[in-house]
Amino acid sequence: MNPRALHPTLGPAVDRRTLLGVLIAGAAATRSHAATDNVLNEAAVLRDPDIPAAGNPEGDITIVEYFDYQCPYCRKIEPELQQVAQDDGKVRLVFKSWPILGPASVHAARLVLACRYQDKYMAAHDALIAVNSRLTEKVTRDTLARAGIDVDRAIRDLDSHGSDIDAVLARNKDQAEAFGFRGTPSFIVGKFRVPGILTMAQFERAIADARAAAAARKK
Repeated sequence: MNPRALHPTLGPAVDRRTLLGVLIAGAAATRSHAATDNVLNEAAVLRDPDIPAAGNPEGDITIVEYFDYQCPYCRKIEPELQQVAQDDGKVRLVFKSWPILGPASVHAARLVLACRYQDKYMAAHDALIAVNSRLTEKVTRDTLARAGIDVDRAIRDLDSHGSDIDAVLARNKDQAEAFGFRGTPSFIVGKFRVPGILTMAQFERAIADARAAAAARKK
């Protein structure tokens, strides 16, 4: 997959968007073709089995967000992104932690991923992304507790499954860097690469374009 190949049919309103799955060559100057193919294959990007999906699990379009729990833009856009998915009804959401804002972000990302072992990943995610203050380990744990998470269990699960959780975060980081993303939030919409924050209208346009591209490929 070439994260930089421009899609020829995009209009000026979405000219930052690029297409997944076109070419392997040139995807990242420092990577071999095989390494890039492994990092950016469609299944790994859109359907990582270790990251629970939100929205419609059978949706025809997947939106992947690379985010940091301390990123103010990620916090701001979250309600709008989930509203767009709800209004559309056929969008599958995947939230990929890319903790680039320090140790507190890493701790938050790891602990939220540990919550999936008690089937509380989305509850934990929604609680932490709504925090409007700087995170500390205490703030993270207190926030999760208020959201009904068994924090003691999450910590035990983190101890037991830490290597698996760290592998998820490493995959997320490798993908974000291979796509050339420079910060959070950054998105994959269908097979389009979209760096930076979008409005609700821009999300809707990106979803429509992704559907049109998918339909065109089937002809």
